[in-house]
Amino acid sequence: MKFIVSSSYLLKKLQVFGGVINSNNTMPILDNFLFELSTNSLTISASDLETTVRGTLEVESDSQGSIAVSAKLLIDILKTFSEQPLTFLVKENNVIEISSTTGNYTLAYLDGEEFPRPVALPEASKVTMLGDVLATAVQKTIFAAGNDDLRPTMSGILFQFSENGLTFVGTDAHKLVKYERLDIKANDAADFIMPKKPLNILKGILAGSETEVTVEYNESNAKFSFDDMEFICRLIDGKYPNYDAVIPKENPNKLILNRSQFYSSINRLSLFSNKTTHQVRLKVAGSSLVISAEDIDYSNKGEERFTCNYQGDDLEIGFNSKFLKEMINNLDSDEILIEMSLPNRAGLITPVDGLDEGEKVLMLAMPIMLNTNQ
Repeated sequence: MKFIVSSSYLLKKLQVFGGVINSNNTMPILDNFLFELSTNSLTISASDLETTVRGTLEVESDSQGSIAVSAKLLIDILKTFSEQPLTFLVKENNVIEISSTTGNYTLAYLDGEEFPRPVALPEASKVTMLGDVLATAVQKTIFAAGNDDLRPTMSGILFQFSENGLTFVGTDAHKLVKYERLDIKANDAADFIMPKKPLNILKGILAGSETEVTVEYNESNAKFSFDDMEFICRLIDGKYPNYDAVIPKENPNKLILNRSQFYSSINRLSLFSNKTTHQVRLKVAGSSLVISAEDIDYSNKGEERFTCNYQGDDLEIGFNSKFLKEMINNLDSDEILIEMSLPNRAGLITPVDGLDEGEKVLMLAMPIMLNTNQ
């Protein structure tokens, strides 16, 4: 078994695949890449049992076979080479010899048959979208997903596919983001919860990509296929919270703000906020908006006043500045609309401009009860 491949080409691919591999695996074989060689083609797999990624590279070879090679060691070795062809020769005694233009290096390998096989997706439903659409949907929602092991369903992103369009939701019970694409339809209605780890890798690969991605899914797994790669992911089991129930429907108080100006103000005033609650308060009356933050323990206080475009009753409401910054920073619009009803009801943030046709974004921030002594 022998093949020749460009060092930088191989390294680039392996660094992507390596993102799937855990630092502490229960099965030693999962610390390895699976190499499956056929004529002029090398298929590489990496897995953590929950997610398996496979990709095919063009190589120079007329042999066949499969081996498992240490992922960390191989990536570390490849990083040291300048761009050049490398020859991989599998020898007896479970060693593989790598030959460069200046030397020879030997490392151990395991039998490729030990590597777990990816699951098949029988009777899977299917939808196709542009890579950049999927990357944008993930980017807009993934920061809002939780990290609580006790609530695993909230640690992923909800995918809702129907003939009316695609919806993606992320929430941790304090903030929520709902991203919709009404210009892409699915023949079969379905909803499933995707774990964050494979989505983060997909987002990195597909950002700005015009490549078509085919998403196949059944009750327990989803597969993302594009170019010469495929990601097969086990879905998070469980029922996603009824997020629609927490989105307030009647929000008579509407505030329109310049996004970057509002972000700068919240960012600055967050430095004066309580380090536990991160609270900033918005006090709006007529066309005047006052944003303030205070940390009584350290006598820190900041306040800024703006002229604003506001329709509604006088209102004072508190939000977590950390969550506000995350949400505002994730929008691309020049202006944002904040809709509110009462100081103890969630506020809704939506972009006023900058959306593609068929694209909708809604962000929800839970309020922090104001301390009337302040």
